[in-house]
Amino acid sequence: MTQPTTRTSDAPGPARAGRDAEDFEGQYVSKLVDRWDQLIDWDRRGAGEQDFFVELLREAEARRVLDVAAGTGYHAVTLAQQGFDVTAADGSAEMIAWTRRNAEGRGLSFPAVQADWRRLGEHIGGRYDAVVCLGSSLPHLFQEADRRAALAAFYEVLNPGGMLIVDHRNFDAIRRHRYSSSGNYYYCGTGANVSIAHVDGRLCRFQYDFADGSTHHLDVYPILSDELSALLIDTGFDTVQQFGDFQESYDIDAVDFVIHVARKQ
Repeated sequence: MTQPTTRTSDAPGPARAGRDAEDFEGQYVSKLVDRWDQLIDWDRRGAGEQDFFVELLREAEARRVLDVAAGTGYHAVTLAQQGFDVTAADGSAEMIAWTRRNAEGRGLSFPAVQADWRRLGEHIGGRYDAVVCLGSSLPHLFQEADRRAALAAFYEVLNPGGMLIVDHRNFDAIRRHRYSSSGNYYYCGTGANVSIAHVDGRLCRFQYDFADGSTHHLDVYPILSDELSALLIDTGFDTVQQFGDFQESYDIDAVDFVIHVARKQ
């Protein structure tokens, strides 16, 4: 997948920035979801991440892990293969169906449910040692109240001392029109050309141009790194570390993704 280059256009994105979070599932239609694993490329994604998340979770002595943004199942499957007790959730029924298929295809079985983050307790039982929300998924929530509700729900299902790992694309650089993706992390496939059709302080619109001539857009809220860190502290997490492309020391204008690691008091 050719990675995103920053390009503004006259796309009517800003008018949609106030959309309700319930619109999330509507963006992940089958014609996009069925191609998602091609966009990710599991092997190249694994090579880029190495054991970063596995090592974080083991250092935290986590056993039960809730993947709240499972997508097609990459992290849920990878963590289950590493011996973690995994539960997978996603807001998209299409995505969670693929999680189940990918798990079954690798001889794995773990709970996989469709769940609205803001009402996570209605779908997920028990407490977890860690919650992971990866793949720049939290930015699908456009309203601050919804982001706060989701983070509070993640906090609630964590055991005391539990860990939340949440990431996002480098919107700091994207909003300054300084973003140029390396193509080495998260979305490593070659199935589409990806560009940024529009970005402002309220909305970032990614455009996926596929080889067959079809085009798809994904709209997200372009959250800034410090903005998310402040929300995590407000939620009650007492420590927040930031990593850029899996490194603790990084140049904010030179990384693809920013990862936040927060601990519950």
